[in-house]
Amino acid sequence: MAVRHRLIHTSPQTVWAVLADGSRYAEWVVGTSSSEPVRGQWPQLGAAIRYEVRLGPARLSNETVVRRCEPGEALELEAKAGPLGTARVAIEVRPWGEECLVFVDEHPLQGAGGTMHNVAVDVLIQLRHRAMLARLAKLCEAEAAEEERRRPLGQVVSPKPGAGGSRA
Repeated sequence: MAVRHRLIHTSPQTVWAVLADGSRYAEWVVGTSSSEPVRGQWPQLGAAIRYEVRLGPARLSNETVVRRCEPGEALELEAKAGPLGTARVAIEVRPWGEECLVFVDEHPLQGAGGTMHNVAVDVLIQLRHRAMLARLAKLCEAEAAEEERRRPLGQVVSPKPGAGGSRA
């Protein structure tokens, strides 16, 4: 089982907004060249995204299905990879002070990926997760910085209702 985490320097709400936008999947998932919602309302249970992976001139198209969603906190996906099988990818979003801790836990469910799963495969998944979480962090932190840049000076920002505020 490959579990990786990263501290992202923005709010959990900003991270969740990116995860909950099915059209942005290819922006943070390593190896995916494009994505589009194909079924249901992402990230509701059973919703699906079709994604494409390009390897030179070859193009492979598959889909990812939402198997569990706790809005703002957890998203579990079943990523289908054709003959390689399927994998469970669980993403957990936790508040960490004013920032956000994101955990990714992935393991093969069935197919060749499950049959050949071993420590070496986990190492490769860990490397992919490191890159994926870095992409997610860069995307979310840039989005938060842009939001902050557009906020009028002197506007009071309250992280949670009734929690006070700070000057922006």
